[in-house]
Amino acid sequence: MSNVPEGLRYTKDHEWAKLEGKRARIGITDFAQDQLTDVVYVELPPIGKTVKQGEPIGTVESVKAVSEIFAPISGTVVDVNKALMEKPERVNKDPYGEGWMVVLDVPEPAQANALMDPTAYRKHIGD
Repeated sequence: MSNVPEGLRYTKDHEWAKLEGKRARIGITDFAQDQLTDVVYVELPPIGKTVKQGEPIGTVESVKAVSEIFAPISGTVVDVNKALMEKPERVNKDPYGEGWMVVLDVPEPAQANALMDPTAYRKHIGD
């Protein structure tokens, strides 16, 4: 897990969340994009959609499979990475940077405490 920004929390389904005050930036992990191989399409939720922790918020399609993206934390979608519509391969090249997917306005940031820290996630993926 090189080039991973500080402060990320992880789900067992390989999503990451980075709290930014009362907001959380969401994406899929480097491990997930590596397992999917070449990402060819990303479907993201509309701005304004309210999601609950663990619910599907979109899909990632690769040459290998289609996978759902699950909300690591509850909130309302306030931003989506529209650049992924034109260049979904950004998820492969920079999953923690330009490959981010959604920003949620989160009323309960403490929900992130239930997610795995980097050490627990590395153990989860057998790294």
